[in-house]
Amino acid sequence: MNLDEGRHVLVIGSAGIDIKGRPAQDVIKGASIAGLIRSSVGGVARNIAENLARLEVPTVLLSAVGDDPDGEHVLRHSQEAGIDVSQVKIVPHKRTGRYMAILTTDGQLDLAINDFEIGSEIDAPYLAQQESLFANAAMIVLDANPDQDALRTVFKFARRYKTPVCADPTTPSLARRLRPYLNRIMMMTPNLQEAAALSEYPIDRTDVETALSVAQTLLEQGVRIAVVTLGMRGLAYASGFDRGLIPAIRTEIRDETGAGDALTAGVIFGLLHDVPLDEALRLGVSAASLTLRSPDTVARDLSQEMLYDQLVL
Repeated sequence: MNLDEGRHVLVIGSAGIDIKGRPAQDVIKGASIAGLIRSSVGGVARNIAENLARLEVPTVLLSAVGDDPDGEHVLRHSQEAGIDVSQVKIVPHKRTGRYMAILTTDGQLDLAINDFEIGSEIDAPYLAQQESLFANAAMIVLDANPDQDALRTVFKFARRYKTPVCADPTTPSLARRLRPYLNRIMMMTPNLQEAAALSEYPIDRTDVETALSVAQTLLEQGVRIAVVTLGMRGLAYASGFDRGLIPAIRTEIRDETGAGDALTAGVIFGLLHDVPLDEALRLGVSAASLTLRSPDTVARDLSQEMLYDQLVL
């Protein structure tokens, strides 16, 4: 799957601001405790787009932000990172989406609240106006924030122009929106809970064998490459040719926010450059590892050279 000259990856979904608090001690509910609060530009689709752009993949983002300072910051940062944001929808009188995460003392997610009401603006009429971008896309990448009418439009254009689709299910509750399209998705990268919501596979354990079984179930439902992420245990995958486990890279965790988005982008980067699936998955693990070390949702110093330096074969 070569990325021919003049073509791009079209990324569709959320863009906003991440606010993350990491406590310096165990949380005491109902009390204020010392810690570190940071903000960075986020949104699942936008994060994937920034990772791809930093890896020198021509990337166009379709999303929606408010006509407010947060929206200006999201667009400016994304453009400086190399994303084409010229067609992002700027919505008057609506606030740009925000994601607020409370982390554990070791940087893992404890609780999160997302405020992305503006995601309803990524609607079918807006996407229909962008048909020329779909026509020239080498790949479509989307998160699960667009509603059913918008998703129907995405998959209509994907079929019309024979464009492969990769999907990040985003959360277990949103993942269910993608069920009608499983047999039209080339690659999907859910975590175990999202995979269970997608496949309706009953999960009573969170081990590797369960992840492999869920990946196989998604394959049987039509997904061509199913990648189930397992955090510090790596990922399980199934395709029409192979199935297996790719271990995580042992690394310091400063903040796990965005690591899954980096993994998705790393795998896509590999597929676009026609590397074998096993190596593409390892590139994804490398990208996730680099992000875990970063205080930002996307590692600002990510590059192809860094990605391959981190690669473990």
